[in-house]
Amino acid sequence: MTASTTAPGTVTQGHPQRWLILGVICLAQLTVLLDNTILNVAIPSLTRELGAETSDIQWMINAYSLVQSGLLLTAGSAADRYGRKKMLAAGLVLFGLGSLVAGLADSTAQLIAARAGMGVGGALLMTTTLAVAMQIFAPEEQPRAIGIWAAVNSLGFATGPLLGGFMLNHFWWGAIFLINLPVAALALLAVVALVPESKNPQGNRPDLLGALLSTIGMTSLVFAIISGPEHGWTSGRVLTPAAVAVVVLAAFAWWENRIPHPMLDMHFFRDCRFTGAVAGAVLITFGMGGSLFLLTQHMQFVLGYGPLEAGLRTAPLALMIVALNFTGLAAKWSARLGTPLSIGLGMAVMAAGLASIATLTDHGYPGTLLGLVLIGAGAAVASPAMAHAIMSAIPPEKAGVGAGINGTVAEFGQGLGVAVLGAVLNSRFAAGISVAAVSLPGALAQAGSGPERARITEAFASGLESSQLVGAVAVLLGGVVAGVLLRRAERDGVA
Repeated sequence: MTASTTAPGTVTQGHPQRWLILGVICLAQLTVLLDNTILNVAIPSLTRELGAETSDIQWMINAYSLVQSGLLLTAGSAADRYGRKKMLAAGLVLFGLGSLVAGLADSTAQLIAARAGMGVGGALLMTTTLAVAMQIFAPEEQPRAIGIWAAVNSLGFATGPLLGGFMLNHFWWGAIFLINLPVAALALLAVVALVPESKNPQGNRPDLLGALLSTIGMTSLVFAIISGPEHGWTSGRVLTPAAVAVVVLAAFAWWENRIPHPMLDMHFFRDCRFTGAVAGAVLITFGMGGSLFLLTQHMQFVLGYGPLEAGLRTAPLALMIVALNFTGLAAKWSARLGTPLSIGLGMAVMAAGLASIATLTDHGYPGTLLGLVLIGAGAAVASPAMAHAIMSAIPPEKAGVGAGINGTVAEFGQGLGVAVLGAVLNSRFAAGISVAAVSLPGALAQAGSGPERARITEAFASGLESSQLVGAVAVLLGGVVAGVLLRRAERDGVA
């Protein structure tokens, strides 16, 4: 029986073209992932050719992430109500149009606006791709399908900087956006031809107030998190949006508990399986997202690699995830170990990898390589198992909302990890130097002698070590919390 518009949750055999369809939705997902990582490589070119200032660059990056993170829940709910295939196609169209405007932009304001428009398309793509995967695969095949979906995320992370470096060496900066057009067009044609439509058969009334509150609340929360490192956690620019987020999200929870057909059923949080997976997902993205952000700085500032070489040397992490998930090994290990143990063990291996990077940097790249391999192996097992635990705790007719929750958790955890671990780094670094500048390039520019430059670099490396260890503890704690809650859910007969 194939996925249909009338019974999306009753797939027992899986769609006959499910693996081909998975390839299509992964292609759609890849357009979003490549664009985000490519943009980081293009920052010097944008600064030079558009005359972009630091604040402009920050908004080029943040406009996308703010819009996407704020709309994930709403996008998932819309997909459940109006059709996941329709919203997937709409996401590709919006992302393609945004890429076209971005590629032809002749001012920073146009580029920022285009990036915000791409964020709308990105939110639709991030939710519908995972929701469609849950609909077209039988339950026993879902873990492997989600593993492949998650591996594509890592593939985008690994190949984005490499593709960006190649494009910028041969074309002007706008090409990094225009390259999305043929990929989005091909994915759109394939979606129209192959992906079956599915939606919530109950056709609940749209929760417009809930959508508005969730969008305002999550956007405010993410804005506060990304503003903290630059403006200070006690500044009005951080405390004001944080207060707005607390008030609005509390109002969102109150409203969702009062209406008969909520966008997000708050009773989900009473399920140990759901809360365990969400808690673990926040901490795994907190530690991994923040630590990988710091790792790129370690590669370039401490080990002295260029951007392209740094990208190549971090690739083993993503390649390990891709290898274990595309071959199905990670799914087999998870099936044998069970969800609680596979998540706990996977996150423990990830924590060991982060600790290896922190403590073995004196041995040069081999110590870092060991850490990357361990992180990749642990993430290949834990991350898909976590996503599957979240999705399987949600009723099939709410698959879009489940994917929205999964994406929101990832955005929140990663943003918080970058902010907090970055703050740990800056605190340790500032305490170890005597010059006024806090950034490493600024401190080195003010250094008056070779020994002083060496001491500054050593202080930065020490800050990186502390930050990576904090990330390792967070990931390990996430594994323990998720494992205990998921085991309790199994014991209570929930799983």
